[in-house]
Amino acid sequence: MNLASSQFMNTSLNGDLTDYFSILVFMGIGFGLALLLILLSFLRAPHRPNPEKLSPYECGFEPFSDARLKFDVRFYLIAILFIIFDLEIAFLFPWAISLYDIGLFGFFSMLVFLAILTIGFIYEWRKGALEWE
Repeated sequence: MNLASSQFMNTSLNGDLTDYFSILVFMGIGFGLALLLILLSFLRAPHRPNPEKLSPYECGFEPFSDARLKFDVRFYLIAILFIIFDLEIAFLFPWAISLYDIGLFGFFSMLVFLAILTIGFIYEWRKGALEWE
């Protein structure tokens, strides 16, 4: 074993726990502060339950049936359409930021992508998927 390898072994694995003390103090303060704030909220918050606060809330209406009934398919359809068109916007931000670097190929690729999504939107609109009866 030469001098360089013995010196490396002595310095790399020869740490003590004082290096981690500041991390432990930080974690302790964080957990202690979280517990203190939760305890204070239980002690200081007003507790005035009444039937209006304890009743279930459904879009401003009184609950009219069991909550375990099947949902209409239109809820899921609207949710899926929202996700699709929300992702379209999510793809536009990085494209807009790197537009100068990707050049005309990137510009026309995004135009094709937007055209496909626009055709899909028009198709859904014509089929009445966005109508709520």
